[in-house]
Amino acid sequence: MTPVETRPASEPAANKRRRHMFALTSLGGAGTVTGSKHLLTLDGHRILIDCGLFQGLKNLRELNWAPFPVDPRSIDAIVLTHAHLDHSGYLPKIVREGFRGRVFATDTTCNVAALILKDSGYIQEKDADYANRKSYSKHKPALPLYGVRDAERAVEAFTAVPYHKTVSLPGGATLTFRHAGHILGAATAEIGWGGKKILFSGDLGRYGDPVMVDPETVSKADYVVVESTYGNRSHDTADPVEQLGAVIEKTVARGGTVVIPAFAVGRAQSLLYYIWALKQAGRIRDVPVYLDSPMAINASELLCAHLDDHRLSPPLCKQVCDIATYVREVEDSKEITANAHPKIIISASGMATGGRVLHHMKSFAPDRKHTILFSGFQAAGTRGRAMLQGARETKIHGQWVPVRAEIAELPMLSAHADGDEIMRWLSALRRPPQQTFVVHGEPDASEALRVRIGRELGWHVAVPRQDQVFTL
Repeated sequence: MTPVETRPASEPAANKRRRHMFALTSLGGAGTVTGSKHLLTLDGHRILIDCGLFQGLKNLRELNWAPFPVDPRSIDAIVLTHAHLDHSGYLPKIVREGFRGRVFATDTTCNVAALILKDSGYIQEKDADYANRKSYSKHKPALPLYGVRDAERAVEAFTAVPYHKTVSLPGGATLTFRHAGHILGAATAEIGWGGKKILFSGDLGRYGDPVMVDPETVSKADYVVVESTYGNRSHDTADPVEQLGAVIEKTVARGGTVVIPAFAVGRAQSLLYYIWALKQAGRIRDVPVYLDSPMAINASELLCAHLDDHRLSPPLCKQVCDIATYVREVEDSKEITANAHPKIIISASGMATGGRVLHHMKSFAPDRKHTILFSGFQAAGTRGRAMLQGARETKIHGQWVPVRAEIAELPMLSAHADGDEIMRWLSALRRPPQQTFVVHGEPDASEALRVRIGRELGWHVAVPRQDQVFTL
């Protein structure tokens, strides 16, 4: 399928045709795993699926500060597949710049996104204030991309949609959510519009995950937009409990602390489950566990409030969440950093791009007896990716910090479907879609998935470029 030209047409007739054209444009999440934004346009109406923040490489992060590619006031509605920042984190800015429509998401995602967005605004305000006080920013003064009040305005635009209920969107479109696994509230989004069905995978979770439900399959779609975070690999099948236990026991034996940068929603709760399993088995029984992230604490409490989104029974959910000491206050966070005894610290952010985990890394990374344990995808340009690739120093708060601690990874803990699981989800479609679009992946992952879908399923597949327009 050939992308249309993006130049404005000069003839009135061409303008008229363009207004009635059904089109898909990836404004983010194209050639990268961050900044997911996919725009559907029909008859002068616009619906944006996801509104994510660019993270990682500087040239991507700078896009967050650029004017939005289309007038935010012209967007009729936003559909949110889940609450992670790379899918929701741009909402406060787009609302501040003029978007006045509704944001449609599952009830759980509305609750989780409220936590994440307010926390994001708070962290950005604090980081800007810290940069100004320490004078390490190139910008005078350093400013946040948005603040807490901007996040609150975005949350006010949310409309909760139940799973499996088809609801109306502006311009005559319809929306149906189904479980995607991945994190609390995550959904695939089926948009019915102009007589077509367009299926967006959002981020697909794992099959057989002990905490999250399996991704629900869909039998029919005219177009599919599918993520490809791990489209070029298969996850390690090693037992995560055994692997996590081995890292913790080895670190504790040499008197060290295990610092785990973790996504506050999803990964932190899975880690608590695996640590609970280790303690139930009689391992690491006396090792204290700290969950040092107010947002992760709130998300853990939501785990027990939204039982339909995961597999844990109410009693087990409470046991898992009670396995850690919750650290809300900054002074308490400083105390566990100063504590010399072996321990486990779970703290956000998951890619070590911000948050309290940076303070722990500044203290523990220079000492060989400690371990920095990464438990999820590390995007290009992040501290996590650099450390996994062998960086022996990392810049935190304007200072270069030596990295002498053991750097470990548990890739089997990923909440993203791997290539085999993505293919399993796609294969449930009873007939080939007219076109499949592979997004939300680094170039090699997206290309590998494109080739695999074409070879194994015989479908027409494209990997969109940033701002490329496709007619549907």
